Amino acid sequence: QVQLQESGGGLVQAGGSLRLSCSASVRTFSWYTMGWYRQAPGKEREVVARVSWNNGNTYYADSVKGRFTISRDSAKPTVYLQMNDLQPEDTAVYYCAATAPYASAPSTWGQGTQVTVSA
Repeated sequence: QVQLQESGGGLVQAGGSLRLSCSASVRTFSWYTMGWYRQAPGKEREVVARVSWNNGNTYYADSVKGRFTISRDSAKPTVYLQMNDLQPEDTAVYYCAATAPYASAPSTWGQGTQVTVSA
């Protein structure tokens, strides 16, 4: 069972940047689709970005396209979320998640890291 640990959250002004990191506990990390999700107060958790385990294809929510970039380093093993041009509506707790091959939903979640963007 993979375990995940996020880092890199914090407080930033609108227009600023942050990079989130998610370290995985197992070398079989490359077998999992890795994703970043977020949950703002009073809202449901939503997917932000994913990178597929088998072909490296990426998916981004419309709200972050062109501003956020997901990447993975299987050698470490770590997945990153580079967030540029942050806006107050990006304020949320960000979670890293791992989805096993052919599964329909993540099986493992990190503890979350807070991102706060001030106007």
